[in-house]
Amino acid sequence: MGTLKVNGIRHTGASSDAISLDSGGTCTANITNNLSNRNLIINGAMQVAQHGTSVAWAANGYLTCDRWNHVINNSAGRWTAKQTADGPDGFRRCLELDVTTADTSIAANEHALLQYKWEGQDVQSLAKGTSSAKKFTISFYVKGNGSATYMCELFDRTNTRLTRQQFSVTSSWSRVTLTFDNETSNGTLNDDNSHELDLQIWLHAGSDFTSGTYTANTWAGQTNADRAVGISSLFSSTDNYFRITGVQLEVGDYATDFEQRSYGDEWLRCARYFYMLADGSEADGGVAMSQAYSTTQAHACVRHPVKMRAAPSVYVVEGTNYFKWIGQGASDLFDDIDSNGYPTTTASEIYLSGNLSCTAGAAGYFRTANAAARIGFNAEL
Repeated sequence: MGTLKVNGIRHTGASSDAISLDSGGTCTANITNNLSNRNLIINGAMQVAQHGTSVAWAANGYLTCDRWNHVINNSAGRWTAKQTADGPDGFRRCLELDVTTADTSIAANEHALLQYKWEGQDVQSLAKGTSSAKKFTISFYVKGNGSATYMCELFDRTNTRLTRQQFSVTSSWSRVTLTFDNETSNGTLNDDNSHELDLQIWLHAGSDFTSGTYTANTWAGQTNADRAVGISSLFSSTDNYFRITGVQLEVGDYATDFEQRSYGDEWLRCARYFYMLADGSEADGGVAMSQAYSTTQAHACVRHPVKMRAAPSVYVVEGTNYFKWIGQGASDLFDDIDSNGYPTTTASEIYLSGNLSCTAGAAGYFRTANAAARIGFNAEL
């Protein structure tokens, strides 16, 4: 094997790979492994935040930065998720979990974590459960208000297999690098669009998840008592916060430089799972052409910007006079986006109603009429 370091990235290839310099000193190495598309995580730099830049937890789900799911179960602790303008060199934003309600009386069944979910077809390069299983490395930058220890867990949902490693946080930005062994048996990951694998950052847990034994970097069946052994509690004080950015998972036993992608590239990748079609904060934002189905209801067909993971549901924030329908030289305010009719991965129909008055068969278009109005499509795992 030969090893070459170019622009801070180490490349390892067969000994037959040609490594040479031309007369001007330029590297002309024949590198056989790709430099791009190394990172299996979308929005690891926390650039895209379609749901908002500061959202208080009210229920489990995707609160701010796209693709990052927030889970708080059985705890009185609460955080506000924020896209924060902070980061180490090379990063302008991070995801911050800012504790707003502490929980120091921890019940056995409590836990809170930050979660990233993969489709099976996007993690086939790990070759998990096969004779060619690959080691992989997770790296990320973290910062808190003080010293703490948390857990990074990989959860194979298909075969109920888990592996984990602890990591430390301080009051300064630091890069965490965790290399994981893979396993050559105990089941593969389905090669489709189903939910197969999770990256989970454990930030708070009760004894049901902390009373067992911590064994680092070892795949095993699910034993809940082992999953968060030795971790701190983010909910121990309202002074606490947790910040993370530059998250990368790549095949191999070392961490390369973070793969920076453009905002537009990351947005399109996120849109496979969720995208905001209309945001009322963009004044009088046009949404779609439509046709009046009756005197009180119109239909609109929306073509998605990318093929979505599955037929999506509609996400809507609506209220009195939140939308406006315009046709036949007049306009009418209306309230509701009723449903997502006949959804497909490439296009969906939505129904407009609620105080709408129009002429059956008339063509028109609709737009937002209130800063709080929002319409999106959701195909998240």
